[in-house]
Amino acid sequence: MKKLLLLASISLGVVVSAQETKTEAPVKDTVKAWSIQGQNTLMLNQAAFSNWVGGGANNVGWLAGVNYNLTYEKGKDLWENIIILGYGQNNTQGTGVRKTQDVINLSTNYGREFAKHWYYSAGASLQTQFAPGYEDGNNPDAKKISNFFAPGYLNLGVGVTYRPNDNLTVTLRPANARWTFVLDKDLQKAGTYGLKNDGDSSLFQFGFLGTAMYKIKIMENINLTNTASVFSNYLDHPDRLVLAYGAVLNMKINKYISSNITLDLLYDHNQIWKTQLKQTLGVGFAYNIDNGVKRSKNKNNQDWLKK
Repeated sequence: MKKLLLLASISLGVVVSAQETKTEAPVKDTVKAWSIQGQNTLMLNQAAFSNWVGGGANNVGWLAGVNYNLTYEKGKDLWENIIILGYGQNNTQGTGVRKTQDVINLSTNYGREFAKHWYYSAGASLQTQFAPGYEDGNNPDAKKISNFFAPGYLNLGVGVTYRPNDNLTVTLRPANARWTFVLDKDLQKAGTYGLKNDGDSSLFQFGFLGTAMYKIKIMENINLTNTASVFSNYLDHPDRLVLAYGAVLNMKINKYISSNITLDLLYDHNQIWKTQLKQTLGVGFAYNIDNGVKRSKNKNNQDWLKK
């Protein structure tokens, strides 16, 4: 009888233990591999005058844009995609409609980590504009100097990427192919954007490309994003560098209203032998998207992007 009770107790213990094991659910990884962070903006400006001795012209303007960062992080894999689109116009009495902003900037970069914060990487980027540009302040009666894919720049390259946190990314590509496209036949003349002959629609270059992005939180709701790039063409005058710098100062007023100041500097001898400068200021509506938590270890570096 004692043996029978002992056997029954052991059997019951095994059953209970098995049931407890079945009820324990495995720990799930709740951190998403994909994260989407972006901003949609619509900036407005207006001025009106009536019998104003100081003078002035009635005008109204707008600027719309999107800026998205889609990132995939899992294990040793890092894949970042950036979409920047912007277009704006201003209508001034007596002058008419003029373009104030025009940009298409798309890029993608895939990396495989080989050391802490270092990745073997390969990527591509595309830059162009939406509408024609004219020599005299975008006056359509003046000489046309640019258009959609005139110029357009396509970069394809391989190298390494350094990314210690979400606020700093540096990519060095010692092997980078760069195509300049001029698809507007009116602009296909020798010397325009580096074209060798009349009628050419593209220019091929091969060299070194370095890019960097650095984000700074100046204070609560005031953030500065810096971008920079340098390109050297191995095939022809490698000392003639193509240099670019951009800064976006975002001052968030509340969840839906913000103010943006942008600054762009560019030096490209194939365009003009002078430093180009563009600056914009706008106040308007902005809607931020923050979907997904990045796997980066330094989570505190993302606070400035939170709503």
